[in-house]
Amino acid sequence: MKFQMTQKFWCLGDDFTIRDYGGRDRFLVDGRALSFGDKLSFQDMSGTELAFIRQKHFSWGPTYVIERPGQGEVVVRKEHFTFFRCKFEIDGPGDHDFEAEGDFLDHEYRIEGSRGAVANVSKRWFSLTDSYGIEIAEKEDIVLLLATAVVIDLICHNEEDH
Repeated sequence: MKFQMTQKFWCLGDDFTIRDYGGRDRFLVDGRALSFGDKLSFQDMSGTELAFIRQKHFSWGPTYVIERPGQGEVVVRKEHFTFFRCKFEIDGPGDHDFEAEGDFLDHEYRIEGSRGAVANVSKRWFSLTDSYGIEIAEKEDIVLLLATAVVIDLICHNEEDH
């Protein structure tokens, strides 16, 4: 499935709208303004929270936790000891372990698991806008992979600001 993720500019906090390939709004990510660290609620369009994203404090490097009702936590962290490239580790329960590798500042990267590529993120599809596309393989966890793309966006933008 293909999705388009757009960050809203005129808001307090980090807010994203995620649309399906047909242009229909599917998910909303609502960033909590004025909180200690990033905290975001990943919701369907009726306002039901599907995941909660929070920045983990006192960790070695940028680290976020994705919490979902009835499921274990998923930890997303940027690896620091990689030479000449950038890499993210996505550590979750069961077979929800992934790695993301590519050009993160230009939103051109791939998320891979033990069975190969599970998602591709590309700004090329929307080169004239501040949006980017996310293509997720069949039978993969859409909410987890979209939430992971949100986290990677947050980490990369925070590093650009410093």
